[in-house]
Amino acid sequence: MLAVAGIELGWAEAGIRKPGRMDVLLLRIGKGASIAGVFTRNRFCAAPVLVCREHLAAGGEIRALVVNTGNANAGTGAAGLADARATCSAVARLLNCAAEQVLPFSTGVIMESLPMQRLLDGLPQAVQRLAPAHWGEAAEAIMTTDTVPKAASRSAVIDGRPIAVTGIAKGAGMIRPNMATMLGFIATDAAVAPSLWRELTVQVADASFNRITVDGDTSTNDSLILIATGASGIAPIKTADDPRLGALRGTLFEVAQQLAKAIVRDGEGATKFIEIVVAGAGTADEASRVAYSIAHSPLVKTAFFASDPNLGRILAAVGNAGIGDLDQGRVQLHLNDVWVARDGGRHPQYREEDGQRVMKGSEIKVRVELGRGGASATVWTCDLSHDYVSINADYRS
Repeated sequence: MLAVAGIELGWAEAGIRKPGRMDVLLLRIGKGASIAGVFTRNRFCAAPVLVCREHLAAGGEIRALVVNTGNANAGTGAAGLADARATCSAVARLLNCAAEQVLPFSTGVIMESLPMQRLLDGLPQAVQRLAPAHWGEAAEAIMTTDTVPKAASRSAVIDGRPIAVTGIAKGAGMIRPNMATMLGFIATDAAVAPSLWRELTVQVADASFNRITVDGDTSTNDSLILIATGASGIAPIKTADDPRLGALRGTLFEVAQQLAKAIVRDGEGATKFIEIVVAGAGTADEASRVAYSIAHSPLVKTAFFASDPNLGRILAAVGNAGIGDLDQGRVQLHLNDVWVARDGGRHPQYREEDGQRVMKGSEIKVRVELGRGGASATVWTCDLSHDYVSINADYRS
């Protein structure tokens, strides 16, 4: 993991839900950074999401992020808002900045009060551990039902200098981001003008975290934050036509997509990683609707888990995507290298053993051609197993 100049990370074991585990993360950000965020569109969003939006909208300089796991501080009303603000104030006192310069994040159980005293008692420990090299520990500190930490790091060369892009994310269930993922933090030491950075953050989310789904549920706490510290020393990228932007954008996309795919691979109870590509759509929105219709179908997902080539379920999901004038006679379906359906019906040369061979694999590509136009969309998802039910049935125990 590449350190990012201008970022320090520290963690604490505060015992917010369980003793002896890392559950608080603190990021200290140097002066002059550009910071932007994309958040859940769930109207029952958590208190920290409301406070983050408020602090970013104020336009001030953000100097710190604070994350707790084990408790989402969602569905907690006015008291939850007060707790989120009190957390910002406590961090501000420790780091000698204003409360409005702190962004809070929470993840965990919904509709339970945040154990504030434990959180506040853990913050000094996190401050003492602040250091640039702690990205690996940071990835562990934000885990909940994740089975593995999720981190990614890349470098690019801009103006002859190496630029670092490093990120962490968490998420395994309640993943159908309508903006980002449950929690994601990506930083670079490149310098980018704030207005352009906000545009780039949305582009990164749309190319990565908005392309994944585990179970179709959108969390109350989904948040993606991108930080450009400017500490590399390169001249700031200020406009979209700056030729240097391409290298930075591409590297950001690589890191974000690796993190997004890691969330799908670690989906609660998941045994298979599935890429769904819908091409030949009339519009990008149409392609996306078809892809998500396939990805969200419990019948499709359980068939993949069982390695059962009951592939008519995929065609049914295509037809259920809400395209009123879809011509099924123009639809093609491929599973990896196997042509399953031609012109809306079973391909004459398709054999079920070929379909089963593909479905037994741990990575599967579904490709649908609609024959309506030139638009396409890609979504990454996973299967639905017995363990998904068990994990979520026992989540609070």
